[in-house]
Amino acid sequence: MKVGTDGILLGAWADVSGVEKALDIGAGTGLIAIMLGQRTESAEIHAVEIEQASFVQAGQNMRASPWADRLVVKHVSIQDYSRQTDERYDLIVSNPPFFSGGTFSQNQDRNSVRHTIKLPHGDLLTSARTLMTDHGRFCVILPLLEGLRFEEMARSYKLFCTRKIEVKPKKDKPTERLLLQFERAEKEEKTETLVIQKERRNEWTKEFITLTGGFYLKM
Repeated sequence: MKVGTDGILLGAWADVSGVEKALDIGAGTGLIAIMLGQRTESAEIHAVEIEQASFVQAGQNMRASPWADRLVVKHVSIQDYSRQTDERYDLIVSNPPFFSGGTFSQNQDRNSVRHTIKLPHGDLLTSARTLMTDHGRFCVILPLLEGLRFEEMARSYKLFCTRKIEVKPKKDKPTERLLLQFERAEKEEKTETLVIQKERRNEWTKEFITLTGGFYLKM
């Protein structure tokens, strides 16, 4: 699995202030969990990953990182984990699957990432709410329409969007992604916009560099 901009954005944006224990749902390569390790001084970072190959790769990447002593990946579905564990988390993050329909491709790994069959959004919201501390935060990144639907669905699970960033590839392009933060308590929602590139390819905006520059070798 390649490192994608979505994962970088979520790992860089999620609010880690006061976090003692965090959970990444659907670890993939372990990228986001490792970023959370980099951004915190002493927080324990847990991750769950159901796919065997991704679980193995995430473990390898975590063990090779400077924060290996604070990173743990578990080979289990979030549905089972939320029923089995007594752990509670100040921060939960997920770059979840988002296609709930459509035609399957020949690449089953890509299907597992993009389709919500193994992780319906209702299960994700139920698990996140179960595993959050009273003042915990749950952060996701989704395409615009899926994000709007997810935000509406979350209210029925008594999780309320308190912070949102509308992500645009360029200033004159429409919003493509939503970064969303949910909490148990309903508050005034803070909404901002992030533009990734200027006119030319790989000509990054100042805001994008400020947010993500600490995680790229070259930018």
